[in-house]
Amino acid sequence: MKTAKNKKELKLLFKDNYLSMIENACGSKMWANAFCLVKGKKQDVLDNGSVSCAYFVSSVLKLFDLIQRLHFTVLGTEKDIRESGWKEIRISSKMPAGSIIIWEKELSIDKNRKKEFHYHIGFYIGKEKAVSLWTYHNFPVIHHWTYNNKRKIIKAYWNSKIKN
Repeated sequence: MKTAKNKKELKLLFKDNYLSMIENACGSKMWANAFCLVKGKKQDVLDNGSVSCAYFVSSVLKLFDLIQRLHFTVLGTEKDIRESGWKEIRISSKMPAGSIIIWEKELSIDKNRKKEFHYHIGFYIGKEKAVSLWTYHNFPVIHHWTYNNKRKIIKAYWNSKIKN
């Protein structure tokens, strides 16, 4: 294996690494839990991955310095996305890979059988495929970008910093 003699010979391919991390996250349970003190008691605020989509997306974006901080909610993530220079784009199968997509609210039931409606957020990876941490999995998965026409995408965002 060859190594670079001079670090100046290496050029990090930002977009390739960004997209690789998104796809390689599939199957990882590292975003399933986030423990916080709630009213003095330790609590997993992500309910073992059932509401982890924003945490997954914001973690990847923060790692690549594309947003300011980590988030546990879609609305908080979306606000940070906009404040960090992301632009809303037209929803189409021609969106660039790495775009952020937000789906309409859907009913979910937490471990206490409490019913709530939640937005959903994930990454568009091209060819009508997306990666997101879906309620029915506690890890990211690749799936059809509209869940086979079962869920409507309501917004999409792109950041021009995602280039090689």
